[in-house]
Amino acid sequence: MNQHQNFLNSVIQRLGIGKPSKKSLNSENLISLCNQLVSKNGEATLFSLAKSILEDFDSLSEEQKKTFFTKLLKQFSVDRPSLKKALKDLDYSDEGQLRKLHKLIEPKSQELFRRLNQAPNGTSSLLKMRESLLKCIKDSPELKSLDFDFSHLFNSWFNRGFLRLERIDWTTSANVLEKIMEYEAVHDISDWQDLQNRVAAADRRLYAFFHPALPDEPLIFIEVALMKEVPNSIMPILDLSVKPIDPHNANTAVFYSISNCQMALKGVSFGSFLIKQVVSEIQKEFKEIKQFVTLSPVTGLRKWAHKINSSHDIEFPDNIAKDISDCCDKEEPNQLALMRLTYYYLTQIKNKNGDAINPVAHFHLGNGASIYKIHTHANNNQIAIDDSWGVMVNYLYDLDVVAKNHESYANQEPPAVSPKLTKLIQSKKKKILAY
Repeated sequence: MNQHQNFLNSVIQRLGIGKPSKKSLNSENLISLCNQLVSKNGEATLFSLAKSILEDFDSLSEEQKKTFFTKLLKQFSVDRPSLKKALKDLDYSDEGQLRKLHKLIEPKSQELFRRLNQAPNGTSSLLKMRESLLKCIKDSPELKSLDFDFSHLFNSWFNRGFLRLERIDWTTSANVLEKIMEYEAVHDISDWQDLQNRVAAADRRLYAFFHPALPDEPLIFIEVALMKEVPNSIMPILDLSVKPIDPHNANTAVFYSISNCQMALKGVSFGSFLIKQVVSEIQKEFKEIKQFVTLSPVTGLRKWAHKINSSHDIEFPDNIAKDISDCCDKEEPNQLALMRLTYYYLTQIKNKNGDAINPVAHFHLGNGASIYKIHTHANNNQIAIDDSWGVMVNYLYDLDVVAKNHESYANQEPPAVSPKLTKLIQSKKKKILAY
């Protein structure tokens, strides 16, 4: 906390400026404080009210929070009468009127959140508030309109210009290292020895983005293995008994885990910036490394296949239908069928927006990578087997064509795929009826 905030705190504590009277804690009282916050302009008063609101919100029950959000949506919406009058009198050639109109269109809740952000640890508290809102939306989808305000503000507050890239190593504070262990979402970190291998081994790197308002909270991090070849399995990378190589003998950087740490930053995209900056950092350190690939899970593949296999309402080409049946109905799926099915799933199955339905594929293809190789038996962890039969994919980041690939994918053109992989898949089609 800076000296200015310390001074305001002392004033508030001595004089009780803006301090709400003690009432039974409920959503109605909290809404009243929110109305006071957006209507007052004294700095010490605003500071005290914002601090009280955030503290009181944190003390609400889950049901009270839901009621609070519902009231907030209704009472802190757009000023419709003023907007209607402004639109009626609008002179489209008047720049001043257009800018006033922009202000009128903004719901009052956005100004409320901006003022709440001025409290000590305001940003962190607002992230927790959005986490609560996202949980409420599951049962009350009408609250999505309120979430738009969080999304809009967070995309501004967490834009790339504010983020700081740090390499995490064994000298990083224990507080941050513990959070890396906690937030790892792809390959669990079993203990401190496992963590040390990932951040301190000569052929490993781990980088994270931080924000000035959350100095000890990683927002997203990426784990990198420096290797002599493109890997076809995650197991040697995670195996602590494998001896590290001299990183100066490596020619390939493998991004084997990317973890978003803050649930409340859903919809705020900075993963692509992270990859690009990490590529730049590695190139500075190791001139010999020319190849950048991922080793990524095919999240949800098995669930999707079983859903299709049990449905009679969706038609697929006969060869794909047979591959789906083969993978789902046998205890051990035919590996050729599994490879073909994965290829089809990643390249052909889209969501309603025309994007790859697989979130990992969408992320990398949207960043300009191409589907490079598909590996069966790439992860023998039971969770991975249950999720995708242990299949993993290399996405290739070819720096010469990432911009072109990104543009093509954004325009809903077919995703970029290695010609060798396509040829391999096509060459095995004739074997479909042989098993």
